[in-house]
Amino acid sequence: MNPLDYEVMIRPLSPSDGGGYLAVVPALPGCKSDGDTPQDALANAYDAIACWIEAAEDMGRTVPAAARAAA
Repeated sequence: MNPLDYEVMIRPLSPSDGGGYLAVVPALPGCKSDGDTPQDALANAYDAIACWIEAAEDMGRTVPAAARAAA
């Protein structure tokens, strides 16, 4: 499975939450990351997706199929 195939939602974080950007992967429960810029958050999210998939496979769990929102 390719991390780039998963939809990543990015939103700004408030200053009270530390600023920067949050990246969430809706198809993978609990899979999220952050970064100082949207690009950093996206790159970090792809790393998180790869780790999420590896951990799920190691535990024998099903990995949800990649899905992107309709454009």
